[in-house]
Amino acid sequence: MKMYDNSAEAIFFFNPKGHVIAMNESAKLILDSDVLSRMAEGEQNAFCMSCKGYTNEQDLITCQSCYLVSPQDDFSSFQVYLDTRGKGITPYTASFQTIDEENGIRVFMLRDLTKQFKTQAELNEKTMTKSVIKAQEDERKRISRELHDSVAQEMLSSLVDLRVLKYMDINQDVLKKVQQTEGSLMRLLEDIRFLSVELRPATLDDLGLEAAFRTHFKWIEKNYGIVIEFTAELQAKRYEGEIETVVYRICQESVFNAVKYAGVDVITVRLFEESDHLNLAVTDNGIGFDLNSRTSIGTGLGLYGMRERAELVEGQLSIQAEIGKGTAVYLKIPLETTVVKEGEKA
Repeated sequence: MKMYDNSAEAIFFFNPKGHVIAMNESAKLILDSDVLSRMAEGEQNAFCMSCKGYTNEQDLITCQSCYLVSPQDDFSSFQVYLDTRGKGITPYTASFQTIDEENGIRVFMLRDLTKQFKTQAELNEKTMTKSVIKAQEDERKRISRELHDSVAQEMLSSLVDLRVLKYMDINQDVLKKVQQTEGSLMRLLEDIRFLSVELRPATLDDLGLEAAFRTHFKWIEKNYGIVIEFTAELQAKRYEGEIETVVYRICQESVFNAVKYAGVDVITVRLFEESDHLNLAVTDNGIGFDLNSRTSIGTGLGLYGMRERAELVEGQLSIQAEIGKGTAVYLKIPLETTVVKEGEKA
């Protein structure tokens, strides 16, 4: 009786005619007052006013072969939806069994699945996001290698042919045109190499974070004239591919945001381990911005994407910014057993 009175599960007792003859306090709390009053008056099938159907092998919600009128079927464990007081339509895991054969008394027990459904939805969302990002990175890698191994090589071959023309017996006008075309192809080749690296740097997969960052920062310094003060304290350690990708993408986005909006000549990047966590810090002393502002410079999707990526590896991303005092992006990822042996490819 103590379990019946104090259980968080809703418990109903039905007679052979489908009338509710008793219920505990938890059961009373989930039913609308109108339904309770009709039950008290002995109205047949009053419970059906709250029930929105159950789940079987064919349908998510159905009333066919209802558990109330088909006691011969196995309803020892199933899922049912009830229109509950103050919560709307709620999923429950249910059990409906005969406990008194002689008098035909059956017990109906319900446990709220809202929390479990929410957890499952969050897990499915995270799994889906991981799959999408992995597919994106795989496609980036494929296109990057295609640009590098195919398109760039064809460009180099064309450049060699053009340079051979310069040593042939041609007039000055043709030579000048050849030289102009050579310059255009050189710039195009440089753009292709940059796109290849931006899509997915080969150094990230082959040599790890430190090497990928150094290559990327050299390109930024060359093309934007901004100094990246980079400090790595990893001793050439490698990590799981997913972690390395997350750290690289978040750093890449943070640095580009600083390049485009901070108005600085120096950006500081530090990569280090501390207390079984991999840490990234990207800071600048630029113009900063208001974190609470509803309007943002750019699309605002970059910060959202960074947070989403960090969550995939259970990381913590924090952004500190103040107008006139710069911006700092901090990423902290728990390592546990994710470290790969030094020099070993993740």
